[in-house]
Amino acid sequence: MTAKLDPFAAAPALMKSWMGASLAIASSLETSLVHLVEIRASQINGCANCLNMHTASAREKGETEQCIYLLSAWREAPCYTDRERAALGWTDALTRLSEGHTYETAYATLREEFSEEEQVKLTLMINIINGWNRLAVGFGLFVDPKAVKTIQAKVAA
Repeated sequence: MTAKLDPFAAAPALMKSWMGASLAIASSLETSLVHLVEIRASQINGCANCLNMHTASAREKGETEQCIYLLSAWREAPCYTDRERAALGWTDALTRLSEGHTYETAYATLREEFSEEEQVKLTLMINIINGWNRLAVGFGLFVDPKAVKTIQAKVAA
């Protein structure tokens, strides 16, 4: 796929801010949970770029192949904790918001596993990955995961 444009070149200051917010929000929750949310939202949104990047990163950080492979069937798979299930249900509900009002049940489960502060952090994380999915799909991006680390390092500096 050929990218339509490079958002980092087209709007460098805003993209630096977006990346900074992404990194800050992602670091506010446990790494394994962030990876599962990133991968799940990217599956729903059909974002090959983000799936490639986040599955590689999850593996690098120690996520099991089983948990990565079974995300599309997380409701039936026995390998996820109650906390992960609550996060995945909330991810599905918010990512598919336009499909109906199923988020009430997901929210009830979320409240059982997450404090109010964690609920906000998770909701921000879901918004961030959905935003990245839309940037990548919209502009036809496919970035090598190693290149993303270079970009993240520049933003963090």
